Amino acid sequence: MGNFKGHALPGSFFLLFGLWWSVKFPLRYVCRKKKNACYIATGVGYRRLEITEGIVKAAFALIGMVAEQFVPDGPHLKLYNYEEQQWDHLMNWQHATMYLFYGISGVMDILVHTTSAVPVAMDRLLLSVAVFVEGFLFYYHVHGRVMLDVHVHQLLLVAIFGAAVCIFLEIFFRGNIALELLRTSLCILQGSWFWQIGFVLYPPNGRPEWNQMDHNNMMFLTMCYCWHFAFALLILAINYMIISW
Repeated sequence: MGNFKGHALPGSFFLLFGLWWSVKFPLRYVCRKKKNACYIATGVGYRRLEITEGIVKAAFALIGMVAEQFVPDGPHLKLYNYEEQQWDHLMNWQHATMYLFYGISGVMDILVHTTSAVPVAMDRLLLSVAVFVEGFLFYYHVHGRVMLDVHVHQLLLVAIFGAAVCIFLEIFFRGNIALELLRTSLCILQGSWFWQIGFVLYPPNGRPEWNQMDHNNMMFLTMCYCWHFAFALLILAINYMIISW
């Protein structure tokens, strides 16, 4: 959706998962390192967490797809408007497509950890594909738009494609804490930056609009992007220190 809520929803999705991973991965690493008999370190406990995570991911994706389709100004499952002879609400369709692949990833998480018929690496592969599809869609999402709109989405692509590569490497280096923490930081960065895009392009509560052609705004937002990444790394560091104590 081309509005503030349309960016806040995926932003909340990525923030939720990023914050959860910032607890889950350090906790599992610390438990294994110290050989503690904590529940998450056991195979059964970790498998149940993965299944729950897959269910939540699939549920969020379903909510996102329904929201994109059935908001008052949405396409309501109509892809082509024959009366006006043009595609109907393609922005909503692109967002729904992004949610679809995350939903598939959630279903794969459930299958991987409930049956032995599916290779374990498939959960990482499908998540990597979902993140790549998100970046692929957003790469063409802003074609022909004004300068600041294009810039904030290009910054988002750095986090998206970085996360896609990171998760793909996890297929071959599963359980690598460095890759897992990098993935987590990029996920938190995506979530917070989606919210930032919403405030920039669709300022709520009557806030003044940003000058879309001001180069100083581009410079500030580039710097602000680095602050968002520092914020993500700070969350990881704090959670790791709390868990390790």
